[in-house]
Amino acid sequence: MGMRDILFIVLSLQLVGLLQSQMIPKEIKKCRFGESQCIVDSMNVLIKKFPRGIPALGLKPIDVVDIRNSKFWNDEKVGAFWLQFDLFDQVNYGFENTTITKVNGFDENPTSSLIEIHGRIPSLIHKGNYLSQGRVWIVELNSTGESFSDFQNFRFVLKLKVIMEYRNNKRYLKIYKLTPFVNMDRWVFWLDNFFESNTDMSIAINHVFNQHWVEFWNELEPKNLKIFASVFRDIFEDVFEKVSYDDMFLPIAKESQVNV
Repeated sequence: MGMRDILFIVLSLQLVGLLQSQMIPKEIKKCRFGESQCIVDSMNVLIKKFPRGIPALGLKPIDVVDIRNSKFWNDEKVGAFWLQFDLFDQVNYGFENTTITKVNGFDENPTSSLIEIHGRIPSLIHKGNYLSQGRVWIVELNSTGESFSDFQNFRFVLKLKVIMEYRNNKRYLKIYKLTPFVNMDRWVFWLDNFFESNTDMSIAINHVFNQHWVEFWNELEPKNLKIFASVFRDIFEDVFEKVSYDDMFLPIAKESQVNV
Protein backbone atom coordinates (compact mmCIF):
# COMPACT_ATOMS: atom_id res chain seq x y z
CA MET A 1 0.00 0.00 0.00
CA GLY A 2 1.50 3.35 -1.05
CA MET A 3 1.43 6.71 0.70
CA ARG A 4 -1.26 7.97 -1.68
CA ASP A 5 -3.52 5.04 -0.75
CA ILE A 6 -2.99 5.67 2.97
CA LEU A 7 -3.74 9.39 2.56
CA PHE A 8 -6.89 8.57 0.59
CA ILE A 9 -8.14 6.17 3.28
CA VAL A 10 -7.45 8.63 6.13
CA LEU A 11 -9.21 11.51 4.36
CA SER A 12 -12.15 9.26 3.44
CA LEU A 13 -12.58 8.10 7.03
CA GLN A 14 -12.50 11.69 8.28
CA LEU A 15 -15.04 12.76 5.69
CA VAL A 16 -17.36 9.89 6.56
CA GLY A 17 -17.07 10.81 10.24
CA LEU A 18 -18.01 14.41 9.54
CA LEU A 19 -20.96 13.42 7.39
CA GLN A 20 -22.24 10.99 10.00
CA SER A 21 -21.98 13.43 12.88
CA GLN A 22 -23.27 16.39 10.82
CA MET A 23 -21.47 19.09 12.78
CA ILE A 24 -24.03 21.26 14.56
CA PRO A 25 -23.06 24.98 14.68
CA LYS A 26 -21.31 25.93 17.90
CA GLU A 27 -23.94 28.61 18.57
CA ILE A 28 -26.48 25.84 19.14
CA LYS A 29 -26.18 24.40 22.62
CA LYS A 30 -26.58 20.65 22.82
CA CYS A 31 -28.85 19.41 25.56
CA ARG A 32 -29.34 16.19 27.44
CA PHE A 33 -32.24 13.93 26.56
CA GLY A 34 -35.43 15.19 28.20
CA GLU A 35 -34.06 18.64 29.16
CA SER A 36 -37.14 20.44 27.89
CA GLN A 37 -36.18 24.05 28.70
CA CYS A 38 -32.69 23.61 27.25
CA ILE A 39 -34.23 22.16 24.06
CA VAL A 40 -36.66 25.09 23.84
CA ASP A 41 -33.80 27.59 24.19
CA SER A 42 -31.66 25.82 21.57
CA MET A 43 -34.56 25.64 19.10
CA ASN A 44 -35.17 29.38 19.47
CA VAL A 45 -31.49 30.21 18.93
CA LEU A 46 -31.50 28.00 15.82
CA ILE A 47 -34.58 29.76 14.42
CA LYS A 48 -33.29 33.29 15.11
CA LYS A 49 -29.70 32.77 13.92
CA PHE A 50 -30.34 30.60 10.88
CA PRO A 51 -33.60 31.73 9.20
CA ARG A 52 -32.13 30.82 5.81
CA GLY A 53 -31.43 27.29 6.91
CA ILE A 54 -28.35 25.10 7.27
CA PRO A 55 -28.10 22.89 4.16
CA ALA A 56 -25.52 20.56 5.74
CA LEU A 57 -28.02 19.71 8.47
CA GLY A 58 -30.97 19.42 6.13
CA LEU A 59 -32.56 22.55 7.63
CA LYS A 60 -34.40 24.34 4.85
CA PRO A 61 -34.87 28.14 4.79
CA ILE A 62 -37.78 29.14 7.01
CA ASP A 63 -38.06 32.81 6.01
CA VAL A 64 -39.72 31.73 2.75
CA VAL A 65 -41.41 28.32 2.80
CA ASP A 66 -42.93 26.73 -0.30
CA ILE A 67 -46.35 25.11 0.03
CA ARG A 68 -47.76 22.30 -2.05
CA ASN A 69 -50.67 23.07 -4.37
CA SER A 70 -54.03 22.36 -2.77
CA LYS A 71 -57.70 22.05 -3.68
CA PHE A 72 -60.10 23.62 -1.19
CA TRP A 73 -63.37 22.87 -2.95
CA ASN A 74 -64.06 20.34 -5.66
CA ASP A 75 -67.85 20.18 -6.03
CA GLU A 76 -69.58 18.37 -8.85
CA LYS A 77 -70.62 20.83 -11.56
CA VAL A 78 -74.33 20.35 -10.95
CA GLY A 79 -77.12 22.40 -9.42
CA ALA A 80 -77.49 26.07 -8.58
CA PHE A 81 -74.48 26.18 -6.28
CA TRP A 82 -71.12 24.54 -6.81
CA LEU A 83 -67.53 25.65 -6.45
CA GLN A 84 -64.09 24.44 -7.46
CA PHE A 85 -61.22 26.33 -5.86
CA ASP A 86 -57.48 25.66 -6.17
CA LEU A 87 -54.45 27.33 -4.60
CA PHE A 88 -51.08 27.12 -6.38
CA ASP A 89 -47.61 28.75 -6.33
CA GLN A 90 -48.09 29.27 -2.60
CA VAL A 91 -45.45 30.43 -0.11
CA ASN A 92 -45.42 31.19 3.63
CA TYR A 93 -43.60 34.10 5.26
CA GLY A 94 -43.12 34.47 9.00
CA PHE A 95 -41.74 31.15 10.26
CA GLU A 96 -38.47 32.96 11.00
CA ASN A 97 -40.33 34.84 13.76
CA THR A 98 -41.44 31.64 15.49
CA THR A 99 -40.95 31.32 19.23
CA ILE A 100 -40.97 27.80 20.63
CA THR A 101 -42.66 27.90 24.04
CA LYS A 102 -42.71 24.26 25.18
CA VAL A 103 -41.55 20.80 24.15
CA ASN A 104 -42.15 17.28 25.46
CA GLY A 105 -41.01 13.82 24.51
CA PHE A 106 -37.42 14.35 23.40
CA ASP A 107 -36.32 11.53 25.68
CA GLU A 108 -33.68 8.88 25.20
CA ASN A 109 -36.37 6.70 23.64
CA PRO A 110 -38.62 9.11 21.69
CA THR A 111 -40.78 6.29 20.34
CA SER A 112 -42.19 5.53 23.79
CA SER A 113 -44.40 8.64 23.83
CA LEU A 114 -45.56 11.53 21.67
CA ILE A 115 -43.18 14.35 20.83
CA GLU A 116 -44.88 17.71 21.35
CA ILE A 117 -43.72 21.10 20.10
CA HIS A 118 -45.61 24.26 21.12
CA GLY A 119 -44.98 27.64 19.53
CA ARG A 120 -46.35 30.96 18.35
CA ILE A 121 -45.85 33.23 15.34
CA PRO A 122 -46.91 36.91 15.46
CA SER A 123 -48.01 36.91 11.82
CA LEU A 124 -47.95 33.99 9.39
CA ILE A 125 -48.40 35.26 5.84
CA HIS A 126 -49.62 32.99 3.07
CA LYS A 127 -49.34 34.32 -0.51
CA GLY A 128 -49.90 32.78 -3.89
CA ASN A 129 -52.41 32.38 -6.69
CA TYR A 130 -55.87 30.88 -6.94
CA LEU A 131 -58.15 29.52 -9.63
CA SER A 132 -61.90 29.31 -9.11
CA GLN A 133 -64.84 28.04 -11.12
CA GLY A 134 -68.39 27.85 -9.93
CA ARG A 135 -71.99 28.88 -9.97
CA VAL A 136 -74.01 30.81 -7.40
CA TRP A 137 -77.59 30.82 -8.62
CA ILE A 138 -77.42 32.75 -11.92
CA VAL A 139 -73.88 34.08 -11.35
CA GLU A 140 -71.04 32.11 -12.91
CA LEU A 141 -67.54 32.24 -11.46
CA ASN A 142 -64.44 31.80 -13.58
CA SER A 143 -61.54 33.75 -12.15
CA THR A 144 -57.89 33.62 -11.24
CA GLY A 145 -55.71 36.01 -9.28
CA GLU A 146 -53.54 36.52 -6.22
CA SER A 147 -54.51 35.19 -2.81
CA PHE A 148 -53.41 36.52 0.56
CA SER A 149 -53.85 35.22 4.11
CA ASP A 150 -52.54 36.59 7.39
CA PHE A 151 -52.91 34.31 10.40
CA GLN A 152 -52.42 36.77 13.26
CA ASN A 153 -50.94 35.69 16.61
CA PHE A 154 -50.78 32.15 15.29
CA ARG A 155 -50.32 29.48 17.98
CA PHE A 156 -49.60 25.86 17.25
CA VAL A 157 -49.06 22.51 18.94
CA LEU A 158 -47.45 19.75 16.92
CA LYS A 159 -47.84 16.15 18.06
CA LEU A 160 -45.44 13.73 16.40
CA LYS A 161 -45.36 9.97 16.43
CA VAL A 162 -41.95 8.74 15.34
CA ILE A 163 -40.28 5.46 14.55
CA MET A 164 -36.57 4.67 14.69
CA GLU A 165 -34.30 3.80 11.81
CA TYR A 166 -30.75 2.57 12.31
CA ARG A 167 -27.95 3.62 9.97
CA ASN A 168 -24.21 3.46 10.57
CA ASN A 169 -24.85 2.34 14.15
CA LYS A 170 -26.85 5.50 14.85
CA ARG A 171 -30.53 6.18 15.38
CA TYR A 172 -32.49 8.34 12.94
CA LEU A 173 -36.07 9.49 13.41
CA LYS A 174 -38.82 8.92 10.88
CA ILE A 175 -42.12 10.77 11.26
CA TYR A 176 -44.94 8.24 11.35
CA LYS A 177 -47.65 10.81 12.00
CA LEU A 178 -47.71 14.58 12.55
CA THR A 179 -50.90 16.20 13.87
CA PRO A 180 -51.12 20.00 14.17
CA PHE A 181 -53.46 21.93 16.47
CA VAL A 182 -53.67 25.64 15.75
CA ASN A 183 -55.34 28.76 17.06
CA MET A 184 -55.17 32.44 16.14
CA ASP A 185 -56.59 35.82 17.05
CA ARG A 186 -57.71 36.62 13.51
CA TRP A 187 -57.53 35.36 9.95
CA VAL A 188 -57.28 38.12 7.31
CA PHE A 189 -58.13 36.73 3.88
CA TRP A 190 -58.21 38.41 0.47
CA LEU A 191 -58.74 37.26 -3.12
CA ASP A 192 -57.97 39.69 -5.92
CA ASN A 193 -60.27 39.73 -8.94
CA PHE A 194 -62.69 37.16 -7.53
CA PHE A 195 -65.44 38.54 -9.79
CA GLU A 196 -63.44 39.30 -12.89
CA SER A 197 -65.79 41.84 -14.41
CA ASN A 198 -67.06 43.44 -11.21
CA THR A 199 -64.51 45.01 -8.84
CA ASP A 200 -67.18 46.22 -6.41
CA MET A 201 -68.57 42.71 -6.00
CA SER A 202 -65.03 41.33 -5.49
CA ILE A 203 -64.44 43.85 -2.70
CA ALA A 204 -67.84 43.09 -1.16
CA ILE A 205 -67.30 39.32 -1.06
CA ASN A 206 -63.85 39.80 0.51
CA HIS A 207 -65.40 41.96 3.21
CA VAL A 208 -67.91 39.18 3.89
CA PHE A 209 -65.05 36.68 4.19
CA ASN A 210 -63.27 38.85 6.72
CA GLN A 211 -66.32 39.82 8.75
CA HIS A 212 -67.22 36.15 9.15
CA TRP A 213 -63.72 34.70 9.22
CA VAL A 214 -64.48 32.41 12.18
CA GLU A 215 -67.27 30.65 10.27
CA PHE A 216 -65.07 30.28 7.20
CA TRP A 217 -62.20 28.98 9.33
CA ASN A 218 -64.45 26.39 10.98
CA GLU A 219 -65.53 25.14 7.56
CA LEU A 220 -62.02 25.14 6.07
CA GLU A 221 -60.11 24.05 9.18
CA PRO A 222 -59.61 20.39 8.11
CA LYS A 223 -58.11 21.47 4.78
CA ASN A 224 -55.98 24.19 6.39
CA LEU A 225 -54.68 21.74 9.00
CA LYS A 226 -53.70 19.33 6.24
CA ILE A 227 -51.69 22.11 4.59
CA PHE A 228 -50.03 23.10 7.88
CA ALA A 229 -49.19 19.45 8.58
CA SER A 230 -47.42 19.11 5.23
CA VAL A 231 -45.49 22.36 5.77
CA PHE A 232 -44.27 21.41 9.26
CA ARG A 233 -43.52 17.86 8.15
CA ASP A 234 -41.37 19.08 5.26
CA ILE A 235 -39.39 21.30 7.67
CA PHE A 236 -38.59 18.47 10.09
CA GLU A 237 -38.18 15.48 7.77
CA ASP A 238 -34.97 16.58 6.07
CA VAL A 239 -33.32 17.35 9.42
CA PHE A 240 -34.29 13.95 10.81
CA GLU A 241 -33.00 12.32 7.63
CA LYS A 242 -29.55 13.94 7.78
CA VAL A 243 -28.84 14.28 11.50
CA SER A 244 -28.99 11.28 13.76
CA TYR A 245 -31.11 11.60 16.88
CA ASP A 246 -28.11 10.77 19.06
CA ASP A 247 -26.01 13.56 17.47
CA MET A 248 -28.67 16.12 18.41
CA PHE A 249 -27.99 15.57 22.12
CA LEU A 250 -25.12 15.27 24.53
CA PRO A 251 -23.85 11.73 25.00
CA ILE A 252 -25.17 9.86 27.99
CA ALA A 253 -22.62 9.92 30.79
CA LYS A 254 -21.54 6.42 31.71
CA GLU A 255 -21.51 5.63 35.37
CA SER A 256 -17.95 5.29 36.57
CA GLN A 257 -17.17 1.89 37.93
CA VAL A 258 -15.43 1.75 41.26
CA ASN A 259 -13.32 -1.27 42.00
CA VAL A 260 -13.45 -2.35 45.59
